[in-house]
Amino acid sequence: MRTVIEGCWVATVDAAGTEYRDGHIVIEGERIVAIGEGAAPDTLDARRIDGRGRLATPGLVNCHHHLYQWATRGFAQQATLFEWLVELYPVWALIDAEVCWAAARAGLAALVRSGCSASTDHHYVFPRDAGDLLEVEIGAAASVGLRFHPCRGSMDLGRSDGGLPPDEVVEDRDAILAASEAAISRFHDPAPGAMVRIALAPCSPFSVSGGLMIDAAELARRRGVRLHTHLAETIDEERFCQERFGVRPVDYLEELGWLGDDVWLAHCVHVNDAEIARFGATGTGVAHCPNSNARLGAGIAPVANMIGAGVPVGLGVDGGASNEDGGLASEIRAALQFARLTGGPHALSARQALACATIDGARCLGRDDELGSLEVGKLADVALWRLDGLDGAGIADPVAALVFGATQSVEVLLVGGRAIVEGGALRTVDEAQVAAEIARESRRLVAKAEARV
Repeated sequence: MRTVIEGCWVATVDAAGTEYRDGHIVIEGERIVAIGEGAAPDTLDARRIDGRGRLATPGLVNCHHHLYQWATRGFAQQATLFEWLVELYPVWALIDAEVCWAAARAGLAALVRSGCSASTDHHYVFPRDAGDLLEVEIGAAASVGLRFHPCRGSMDLGRSDGGLPPDEVVEDRDAILAASEAAISRFHDPAPGAMVRIALAPCSPFSVSGGLMIDAAELARRRGVRLHTHLAETIDEERFCQERFGVRPVDYLEELGWLGDDVWLAHCVHVNDAEIARFGATGTGVAHCPNSNARLGAGIAPVANMIGAGVPVGLGVDGGASNEDGGLASEIRAALQFARLTGGPHALSARQALACATIDGARCLGRDDELGSLEVGKLADVALWRLDGLDGAGIADPVAALVFGATQSVEVLLVGGRAIVEGGALRTVDEAQVAAEIARESRRLVAKAEARV
């Protein structure tokens, strides 16, 4: 089946920054077969989408999330990261399949409504007897319909061994490695057009042993999957690394063999120019999470310097408990504004910010050959934004309207040519049902936590 979008401003986000003021996109099956200025070539039996007054962009790519945290939004509202974690770890120790299903569907539905066609997730809490929570969220992503790159996360450094998390939420290293290998075997799809790919993601320097970091990297590289972790998010983390390991976080990661073009790191707020240069030289990616960093008072990542050094910088929502918004479109504006707060009005442009949310995010996930730009042969993951209403009408530049203007909900979102949002409404799941599920499961989780106290 063919789909034709006509009459829209098209921001391709290709290497040349090509844009069409009155463009068309032709999709056959799951891929783009034509794109250009003016009306589309004559196409019989095609589904047609009127793009007048709209901006077409690649579907957005979310590079960092913790979907299970959607069940604990609104907690620890004036806490630092470490304070926030200490308060929430005991609650997260009680999550189960029902909580994770509801939280994943709610978080992914919010992402889809914000124009996100591909997302990762970093799930690192696996309570005993809770079942296979990675499988649960993969099923949730399939029900919502977006492309999914879940990370099999892990923690093995409990409080008794000098880590931050309580011992009840950490796992045995051998069990982690066995579960990680099983996740790759069961779910990872290396084929072109894949809807699910797995990454391995030991959680952080203060919750994971160096031995697990080394073993996870060996396993990931042997099996051909990517690596992800948190790094340099706060001054507390920097202090922890210096006191425990005698080095800064980036030095520690490098000692463990964790810099490379198969790695992307969340946050990287507290990094210096020499460390940024090492990211650029090795192709190590960064998931910038501006709204979460602001919510926790962690600081502003030096994104402009990273981009200047050739670092792939994508955007991440981060978990709903540190970013109650949960949408990716708002991260584009936050990334731009925060960069300008520290570097002035030339620090980041609207189009650079859009690239972070699309092609550079795809680079972080190792999918820039298929995702992140609108080009012939690429997957038809397309977001169509309506900009002729009150919020966008009269803004001369449609890309500026998207980035600088009011945060938009996407009007049409295609994933592999399939409409999962149409007319601004979810087409794959019942939004009211998803909301009712997460409200119920959030209440149940909180009640369990209160009863335990």
